[in-house]
Amino acid sequence: MNRLRALLGLQLPLIQAGMGGVAGIRLCTEVSRAGAGGTLALYKEPPDRIREAVREIAAATSRPFGVNVIPEVTSPELCRAQLDAALGELPDNGYVTTFGLPGADAARDVTRTGRPLVVQIGTPDDASAALRLGADVLVLQGTEAGGHLLGELPVAELLYAVRTRHPDAVIAMAGGVATGADLARARSAGADGAMAGTVFVPTTESMAHPLFKRRIVEARADDTVVTGRYDIGWPARPHRVLRNALTEENRRLPATFIATTRLGAARIPVPRYSATVPGVRTEGRIDEMAMYCGTSCDRVTAQDTAAAVVRKLRHEYEHELSYEREGGTWTAPSNR
Repeated sequence: MNRLRALLGLQLPLIQAGMGGVAGIRLCTEVSRAGAGGTLALYKEPPDRIREAVREIAAATSRPFGVNVIPEVTSPELCRAQLDAALGELPDNGYVTTFGLPGADAARDVTRTGRPLVVQIGTPDDASAALRLGADVLVLQGTEAGGHLLGELPVAELLYAVRTRHPDAVIAMAGGVATGADLARARSAGADGAMAGTVFVPTTESMAHPLFKRRIVEARADDTVVTGRYDIGWPARPHRVLRNALTEENRRLPATFIATTRLGAARIPVPRYSATVPGVRTEGRIDEMAMYCGTSCDRVTAQDTAAAVVRKLRHEYEHELSYEREGGTWTAPSNR
């Protein structure tokens, strides 16, 4: 039995990334129903809305799903309040993912409930720190990943370094995974599974703006760039996005409002260089906003439902496993 599948109760050793502004109730629910690890992005959501959202997902699927917190963009108090709200409604088979290292108190809030703690990191030292905090799963994010980057190593180098240091850790790779063959290669390299984000952005259930979805489907890896431009609301963290006029402009333009997004009944202005992604409720100069995208966009070629994406990944992955069993040339990792 695959260790990631067994630990989280999944049918496929794949976790959907908890992408703020993209991974809402519908995406989390449908990925979970399809047998992968659906994840609800909590981002900066208030506790009351979190309780309602987790309750709604729990009513819609009996399969495991998780929630994602981002400690570095919330105060320690808000992060713990978000976790308290989520854990109060999360089923016993749920899990919690964090983007970056959680505080010790937040980690204890999760581990004392007995639910798995999944920590995404980008350096070998942070992997060690996460295990000391009680992480059950390490998600190793390489520089191929879309969104904010936690380190400076490609995912293969990071996996080698962490697996060498922690041979018994349960590890998922993040960065460069969009197909079942990618997932199989992650397993062959020594990971227990993977986390994927870019492949789920264009899905029907994603909250991403239609232009954002279309651009990912049309993009190639060279259409992405690592930049520091989108730093309002999330400073000092480089990020991989789709190229646009702002990423290619040498000058930094005034941070005037270029769009609005809806929060409840209110329209919230979005300044140029905001870390906010364009969502279905965003209006304005969408093409200038942060469209986070990994290099795996090369292999994202169509818009479809989340369930169809998971089914396709599972079919491709099982085909690769059959190939191996029949004497194919690549070798399975010893930790399967």
